Amino acid sequence: MTPSTRTEPRAAAARTRAVLGVAWLLFWALMVSVAVQDYVRGKGTALWQPVLWETTSMLTATLLVLVHRRFTRRFDYLLAWPWRWFGLRALILPLYWITFVPLAFGMRHAVYALAGAVYHHPGWGEVFVYESLKLTIFVSMFTLIEFGILSYLELLDQKLRAEQANALLRQAQLRRLTQQMQPHFLFNALNTISSLMHSDVDKADAVLIQLGEVLRATLDVSELHEAPLATELRLVRGYARVMEERYADRVAIAWDIDDQALACAVPVMSLQPLVENVFKHTVERRRQPVRIVVRAARDGAILTLSVQDDGGTLDLDAVPGIGLANLRARLDALYQGAASLELRQLEPLGVRADLTLPCAR
Repeated sequence: MTPSTRTEPRAAAARTRAVLGVAWLLFWALMVSVAVQDYVRGKGTALWQPVLWETTSMLTATLLVLVHRRFTRRFDYLLAWPWRWFGLRALILPLYWITFVPLAFGMRHAVYALAGAVYHHPGWGEVFVYESLKLTIFVSMFTLIEFGILSYLELLDQKLRAEQANALLRQAQLRRLTQQMQPHFLFNALNTISSLMHSDVDKADAVLIQLGEVLRATLDVSELHEAPLATELRLVRGYARVMEERYADRVAIAWDIDDQALACAVPVMSLQPLVENVFKHTVERRRQPVRIVVRAARDGAILTLSVQDDGGTLDLDAVPGIGLANLRARLDALYQGAASLELRQLEPLGVRADLTLPCAR
């Protein structure tokens, strides 16, 4: 998972909270504006009074909402059972009735007293009933909005957890596939040296030295899933030299590499199984010389790697070997459909393997 992917749900949650904060302030600004207009229509002249009424209501409501959220956060898991979640909010509703009037009206009386005035309002019984009805409507609307927002944030959190789980799964899969690939490659190389020991000890020694170079290149990328094409080519060229020593005078390899493609990231040991496939299915089975061409070309954001021979035949019914099956599995894990590997029969003879993938520097 990329950093941008990991932070996307968190950024969305932060944006949601910011929008809510702005919407809350705009709501109370509207309430103040309406109160002032009503006051002016009633021939009132002290505009600070309606501003005070709605401001004290806003401060009290904000305090209650923050306290409410502080003590109900632990029950967010009940979102999966909406009726239980709403039932808990219904139990909290009487606390709004009990606390709102003393806090809001207490602040109003205090400010009026400081201004040398008296705050007049209906009897306390009527005030409690009226404000409780208003609060019930307000809290019901707030609860519905809260449920929607919390459900949305929970969805974002689930998305983040799913992406993290998928990323860990892909990493584990890639690690397993890479670990599977390296012993497979080493086994084939040692088998080559073993064959040469019976016919040409000096050549076997030269191949062993080449193998050491290849293993050093392999160790450089042993902990990576991707590496620059330049690094991958170092490994493939070393492998090719090992095989050229074994099949001297029976194989010729040409390299057609676009310099602009060298910085593109490719799966580790992605070209090597394609070259190995030619040796296994064509060079080993033919006595005539085989020409292999390895190409790398970049077209914008697309990288195409190809390995072509002039003597192979494609058996469509054959089960793919471990190298190609492994490579396809890694392509799927790394690029999830954005990369492809295709084998094509050429005429009159020859097979070309085309590996297409996004070019990421």
